[in-house]
Amino acid sequence: MIYIVRHGQTAKNKANILQGRSDIPLNETGVKQAEETGRKLADAGVVIQKVWSSPLIRARQTAEAIAPGVPCLTDDRLIEMDYGPYEGMDLNDPAPEVLTFFRDFVHNPAPEGMEPLSEVVRRAGEFLEEIRQEAAYADLLISTHAIAMKGILEYLMPDSHGQYWSEYIGNCEVYAAEVNGDGTFSVPRKWFGRVTAGGSLREMKTNG
Repeated sequence: MIYIVRHGQTAKNKANILQGRSDIPLNETGVKQAEETGRKLADAGVVIQKVWSSPLIRARQTAEAIAPGVPCLTDDRLIEMDYGPYEGMDLNDPAPEVLTFFRDFVHNPAPEGMEPLSEVVRRAGEFLEEIRQEAAYADLLISTHAIAMKGILEYLMPDSHGQYWSEYIGNCEVYAAEVNGDGTFSVPRKWFGRVTAGGSLREMKTNG
């Protein structure tokens, strides 16, 4: 089974800043969110046996709080989408082209300078294929970021037609998927996190 988690809250999340690949640590709320997620997993009898994380500190701190004592491996393919020249943008007053993109990820390409969504899915899929065999017999944790996590979910459900791009994924929200008997991944399901219908600009503001 794989458990995919978005990192806990950071100061830039709280301030609605597009943080992207900026290396920002968790704030106090983010640490508590990660610790609570770890408790919920443990209470459900989940024993994480291996951990992978984005190299960014907020994802690593989240992984370490959820699965203390389990070595945390980092993989660059789990890093957040590269927002290019838009990193650090105030999402309370976004550039028009970013606003257009966030309103409809499926039909509007990423603005020039941003990483294409197809590349996010490609690297996510490459990573997942490498851990598929281990996921068939162990509980694995993947700690990542909002858009990177959506790329993972899109890869796991290729018939989604882009539905996950507009799905709101809150801090420390967890999705789970298992490896079926035929070796394929199951449809990912929300395991923990608030249930919120995606699609509004307000919900997109916490990406990163």
